[in-house]
Amino acid sequence: MIDRAQSPCVAVCALDARAEFCTACGRTVAEIGEWGGATVERQCAILALLPERMARQAAGQPVVL
Repeated sequence: MIDRAQSPCVAVCALDARAEFCTACGRTVAEIGEWGGATVERQCAILALLPERMARQAAGQPVVL
């Protein structure tokens, strides 16, 4: 069992035009804010959402939050 999931932060915070998510790591502003206090289960749930968000962003499609 792990104590903490590795943060997806790449130290290049860049919010999208609507300021809803970071285009560098894929997390929403709320997810970034809760990360440090989140359980490992919640962190893993957040991480599971990121690949689709980042793929949609890369393809120029709307990101579903």
